[in-house]
Amino acid sequence: MQPIRLCSLLFALALFACAEPDTQLVAAQSSALSYSAAAGKALFEQPLPSTNGRACATCHVLEDDTTLKPEHVARLLREDPGNPLFDRLDADDPDAPLLTFEHLEKGLVRVGLQLADNVDVIDVEGRVITRPDRQIFVWRGVPTVANTAFTGPYQADGREPTLEQQARSAILSHSAGDEVAAKQLRRIAAFEQSTFSSPRAWFVSRMLELGVPEVDVPVPEDFMRLTEQEQRGRKVYDAACEACHGGATTDRIVDREAVDFLFPVLTEGGNVRYQVTQGQPPEPMHTSRPGVDFMNVGFGAASYFGQTGVDTSAFNASVELPRYRLRFYRDASRREALVDLPPTPVTVSGDPFDPRPALDAQGAPIVGGNLIPQQFTTDPGRAAITGDPADFEAFDVPQLRGIAKTAPYFHDNMRETLEQVVDDYSRFVLLFIKPLGFQPHPPEQEGGRREALSPEEKADLLAYLRRL
Repeated sequence: MQPIRLCSLLFALALFACAEPDTQLVAAQSSALSYSAAAGKALFEQPLPSTNGRACATCHVLEDDTTLKPEHVARLLREDPGNPLFDRLDADDPDAPLLTFEHLEKGLVRVGLQLADNVDVIDVEGRVITRPDRQIFVWRGVPTVANTAFTGPYQADGREPTLEQQARSAILSHSAGDEVAAKQLRRIAAFEQSTFSSPRAWFVSRMLELGVPEVDVPVPEDFMRLTEQEQRGRKVYDAACEACHGGATTDRIVDREAVDFLFPVLTEGGNVRYQVTQGQPPEPMHTSRPGVDFMNVGFGAASYFGQTGVDTSAFNASVELPRYRLRFYRDASRREALVDLPPTPVTVSGDPFDPRPALDAQGAPIVGGNLIPQQFTTDPGRAAITGDPADFEAFDVPQLRGIAKTAPYFHDNMRETLEQVVDDYSRFVLLFIKPLGFQPHPPEQEGGRREALSPEEKADLLAYLRRL
């Protein structure tokens, strides 16, 4: 069969699928799995020998769209406290005589990261306190494996280039297992690559498998039968979300001009460099990082506020997250320091936890990359892997298909609902990205922040995202 004809047939099939209600984990629940994927599903569901009893499905729960939902953890802890999920590895304090699992009850698992060779951990006085094994530990949510056929690299910081390597790392760490044969890893990956949130996601994957360049893959949502509200929501999506989540895969940056506003220029001290024009408010200076698909949208700062009591609404505010500062060096010898991040807070009162920044001689705020005085980070993101200060608190751009099924949200489950996510973007992100062109709406509540989206626009966007 000619490739063009095959593509046409697949596209016609996708159009039909788009008109039908989406099914959950489409291929994973089908009886038509390939032998390799079917064998991988068995490996995914059953613990391997020499492990702590955990399987992939222990944390990537099949009936919960291969995520780890807080309600699932709470039910298991109540009904089956001996379940392998409740291993000492993910206890709040693994060394405590009586183990508790409050982090797990938020859907969070402990993740160990090996620091880049040019990075150290420092304390608030700037003294190096890196562990001998050069690891740090952070708490992160469990991402779905749906649509991973086209959404690599993997993990929130992109540290795993392939699904095989991701599975190997999970078995060695979270399951405390031994090395696994390459054939078994390939089969697990084959199962994960057969798992999709909808027929539309399957269609995108199939086009890419056939060699269609990503930019030429038709966006299947263009052919969906939408309600009037969903049609309005699609327009809001195009204006508010497409810059970072555009294209057929919904996880690729397509508007570099807009995204550049998320990459501030830093001084040697780690603070943002501002452009000061007489009679105008100081403006952060921006740089471009072509080809980089990891961004600091500012939600590391939101988790920081949750830990310091400023934002008690954060879903993870009730559990204690790590507090890190990192020193970056010019090279792996770690002799010449480049920058400490977050930079030492400079505040109006002198209290390092004061959220009000001091101003420099030109009247510009003295702040780090999150545009706030910040004493620590709860998760340095990709920078721990790359050793690049520009990657500090930067995370992967996630794909959005099936997003309504994968709460809580962000790398550390900071937000419990999709409504809260949309609120955050409306209040804290979209107005800041000037090329998007949003004009401020009045606060929805007295004393609140200005909004990029009206209440009606937010409701419309949510309707579309729930369909996506």
